[in-house]
Amino acid sequence: MKAVSMNARPSLLVGEPIETRPAIAAEPDAMVRFEGVSKTYPAYRGKPGVNALQNIDFAIPRGSITGVIGRSGAGKSSLVRLINGLEKPSTGRVIVDDRDISALAGRELRLAQRSIGMIFQHFNLLSSRTAADNIALPLEIAGWTKADIRARVAELLALVGIADKHDRYPSELSGGQKQRVGIARALATRPSVLLSDEATSALDPQTTRAILDLLANINRELGVTIVLITHEMSVVRQLAKEVVVLDAGHVVESGHVADIFTHPKHTITQSFLAEVIGDSLPVSLASRIVPERSAGGQAVIRIQVRGAGAGDTVVARLARDLSLDVALLSARIDEIGGQHVGSLVLGVPGSEDVQARVLGWLSQYQFSAEHLGYVA
Repeated sequence: MKAVSMNARPSLLVGEPIETRPAIAAEPDAMVRFEGVSKTYPAYRGKPGVNALQNIDFAIPRGSITGVIGRSGAGKSSLVRLINGLEKPSTGRVIVDDRDISALAGRELRLAQRSIGMIFQHFNLLSSRTAADNIALPLEIAGWTKADIRARVAELLALVGIADKHDRYPSELSGGQKQRVGIARALATRPSVLLSDEATSALDPQTTRAILDLLANINRELGVTIVLITHEMSVVRQLAKEVVVLDAGHVVESGHVADIFTHPKHTITQSFLAEVIGDSLPVSLASRIVPERSAGGQAVIRIQVRGAGAGDTVVARLARDLSLDVALLSARIDEIGGQHVGSLVLGVPGSEDVQARVLGWLSQYQFSAEHLGYVA
């Protein structure tokens, strides 16, 4: 398989202006910033110390939905605990809503933590309290009046779509309903940041989609910045606009989700994408591709496409501009990070001269392309 490297991001339509996006760290209005952050846990009871995070520098834009993805042990849990002030960095600073939360303690820290909501994987609801009472708990701790608590709880139950579950106990609720209670509780004190720590990992796919749709609506309606901590690229794909990829305590990749999906640079990112991108060839086509050219055969070239129109003019313009017969062998388009992203697999005459002309044309219009082999 021969990869053709392009210097610029792909444009979906030929001649379409290329949209450049800065990396997350370049965002001027950040809700959360990590500045030279490392977190080391010391040796304990004979177990060696752990460098959980190492020299972390990135920012999360205000009002965004940002996914932080990594395998088990990548440092995701430590990162969450640094954002909500439950842990202090060993070096560096963590800035949340223009406050150095890593420098706060006592009452100042507790007040700051009210602006940071938290949704948990296993809900963390009190079994002895109803749905309404679970939502009310942070408001009681914050000293709200009973009348204000009742009004706020009713508002939140309606927001998350379970107003009729007001008096139900957790044991009487489904997993999705429990998570809606957890989301409502996390929003009770009107936070500016909402941390979702593997919040859909315990849910079935249909319920997961519903919860992610709810979070998207909350982001639109309330403008709250959402940070998704997850090991599932499918969650990032459905909901996030920005993504940070963690591996062994390092940020190995970050940027707009569509950029990362179309141009993953690190092997860990590529492995995540292989699980969800849907970039595999149809079996009927893959079984026909061979490494050597045969007389009368076609070269198989896959190109990445992105943007409005999803590449619907590419085949026609390529065929017209180069006076070639071009076959569309396979196509897949998905919506990722609010943009249409996908790939087209083309068949072109198999001579080396024609391949060079096709790849040169694609390079001219800033498409990313792979030569996959040949078909008879």
